[in-house]
Amino acid sequence: MKFSIERAALLKAVAQAQSVVERRNTIPILANVLIEAEGSDVMFRATDLDIEVVDKAPAMVERAGSTTVAAVTLHEIVRKLPDGAMVTLSEDGAAGRLTVQAGRSNFNLATLPKEDFPVMASSEYTSNFSAPAPVLRRLFDKSKFAISTEETRYYLTGVYMHVAEGDEGRALRCVATDGHRLARIDAKLPEGAEGMPGVIVPRKTVGELRKLLDDDEMQIAVSVSETKVRFATPQITLTSKVIDGTFPDYSRVIPTGNTRRLEVDAAEFAKAVDRVATVSSERSRAVKLSLDEDRLVLSVNAPDSGAAEEELAVAYADERLEIGFNAKYLLEIASQVDRENAVFMFNSSGDPTLMREGNDLSAVYVVMPMRV
Repeated sequence: MKFSIERAALLKAVAQAQSVVERRNTIPILANVLIEAEGSDVMFRATDLDIEVVDKAPAMVERAGSTTVAAVTLHEIVRKLPDGAMVTLSEDGAAGRLTVQAGRSNFNLATLPKEDFPVMASSEYTSNFSAPAPVLRRLFDKSKFAISTEETRYYLTGVYMHVAEGDEGRALRCVATDGHRLARIDAKLPEGAEGMPGVIVPRKTVGELRKLLDDDEMQIAVSVSETKVRFATPQITLTSKVIDGTFPDYSRVIPTGNTRRLEVDAAEFAKAVDRVATVSSERSRAVKLSLDEDRLVLSVNAPDSGAAEEELAVAYADERLEIGFNAKYLLEIASQVDRENAVFMFNSSGDPTLMREGNDLSAVYVVMPMRV
């Protein structure tokens, strides 16, 4: 195998591959990237047995062939090569070595047999549809902050993607929750997605998927089966196992009878929460919201470190209310708001609170209160 490729194209492909590779591996081949050169393209394939990413890059292939080489080492080498360099990779099968050459730099890397590389079995996908990158980006970006980090509740360690009845008809919906907060985001149901099985997309896959969604013009091909999900662009294919578990009935925790309505400038609110939380002890980080007519007072009282208070002008016309929240949760939810105003719907100081982005009903957030 021998081919030449531009550094920028090689770096992009290898960066995507090495981010999937697990740093601590008991199986040596899983630390490697499988390089396959044929025609006018080179494929870079990496896996951790749960996720597989295949990146295609254009190259000048002199001799077709394939081999595997340490992904992290190759990425570090390419990253340190000068911009605009032309990189030649050639494999000596007999010696089990891969030579990486650029200008006056020459590297010789150990390889492992390509036959040992595990290729993820292709699944029969029951549902295939395509969606614009910005739509998927919004669905996952706005929900992923609420993914649980508790491994014991493994069925909450991902984003639940499914078809649901939204406020404007059937919708493609992403939901994440950790029991303290919940995010439910809807998008118009793409053509062909009607019969899609609901799947829980793991946290690591959500992180890797984000790299495919930067191009606003891109259409992403989505394929879903009961056990796997695949996202593909013309250059990159990301295949992942889904979490084998049942996502809880989240609709039960979304309050419907909250009548006390607070409207506040989302950016101002987030900054004020951040400021008053500075004095609170890391452990509790509780912020108290005291609501009166068109007035909100945010306060923190941490006996060991001090106290803070800030007043905001808001739109609120209901009876007086005092309620406490974890500052981190409030900040994360407020930072999701793209529109100018955040609308909070309260019931009492002990009940879950609902938040929306202005009049937009396609994004709903729920946060549990704290005693303060």
